[in-house]
Amino acid sequence: MTLKTPPVARPLGVAQPSPVGTARTLLLAGVLLCLLTVGMTGFAAYLTITVAETGVWKTALGAATLVVVVLALLTARPLISGFRQQVASTTAAEAGDLVSARKFRARAAQSGWTALGSCLPLMFIATFTMFLLANDHAVQTTFFDAQFMAQSVGDVTVAFGENIKIALLAEAFVLVWALVIALARLAPSKAGRPLRWLATAYVDVFRAIPSIIVIYLVGFGLPLAGVPILSEMGPMWSAVLALTLTYGAYVAEVYRAGIEGIHWSQVSAARSLGLSYGKTMRHVIVPQAVRKVTPPLLNDFIGLQKDTALVTIIGTVDAFTQAKMYSSNYFNLSSVTVVAILFIIITIPQTRFVDRLLERDARRQLSKG
Repeated sequence: MTLKTPPVARPLGVAQPSPVGTARTLLLAGVLLCLLTVGMTGFAAYLTITVAETGVWKTALGAATLVVVVLALLTARPLISGFRQQVASTTAAEAGDLVSARKFRARAAQSGWTALGSCLPLMFIATFTMFLLANDHAVQTTFFDAQFMAQSVGDVTVAFGENIKIALLAEAFVLVWALVIALARLAPSKAGRPLRWLATAYVDVFRAIPSIIVIYLVGFGLPLAGVPILSEMGPMWSAVLALTLTYGAYVAEVYRAGIEGIHWSQVSAARSLGLSYGKTMRHVIVPQAVRKVTPPLLNDFIGLQKDTALVTIIGTVDAFTQAKMYSSNYFNLSSVTVVAILFIIITIPQTRFVDRLLERDARRQLSKG
């Protein structure tokens, strides 16, 4: 009978490394960054008071920078709490209570990370404010002139309706056209080989050509060639056709990935029930694939909406065209900033909606798994 030797007990103070080193480093880094943040925000506030142009912007920037300075000072609160936790961790370690020491060390480290994470966005705001006020507030006057933005926002917003119209029409056509291309790429047997080659060539070509070139060729090339019907479409419908051709290639690949992601047993089960290949795709595979690819489809449509600004090159009076008219007349780019804000307003809600769809799909997959 072999007797097992019990493990040798080690002193608590020697068995484990010091529990406060990492937390101390984080807290010291937080102190340095906090001081830098307070200095930057204070300097930005000083520039706002002394340099910014009088009027709405000076009031808005002044109030914003003062709030940022207060927030920068408040970043010291987690640091104070962190140093208290560090002291408690050191005391517990010296007393041999490593469990409490680790607990206080973790809290101290968390306080350090909180301070670091709070300082970074405040530093970004201060840097952006100083950028606006650079060169005797020339940047702010050029891009964010409040008076000029108010003057141009009405006409630019009305013209932005053309962008929305083009985007909605193109999205409707893309949904249908891309599905046709995707099904052609998946055509079965030797009989479908020419379709597969043709669809593959289409996808490769239109994914390789920039959107602005396709818009230019369609908008100017078709009227110049005198192609019947197509040459009489006008700038808006030319833009819709060009965007449909371009994004049809991208969305076709999204469809194809969704269709190929359906398990092969679904096809086998449908065919064993006597369904033809076409009915199998129509009633079984495509509906499931569309539900799976909805989030990436919405991402592509967000890109399509932004590319509607490119239609200005073929004479479509959209928001960007209207903004360029104002800019060329007044030598100021604030009207273009209005266009950017309008695109942000319609894009961010869609982006958040896509994120929610992705989260819902992830929860659904976890519940199944």
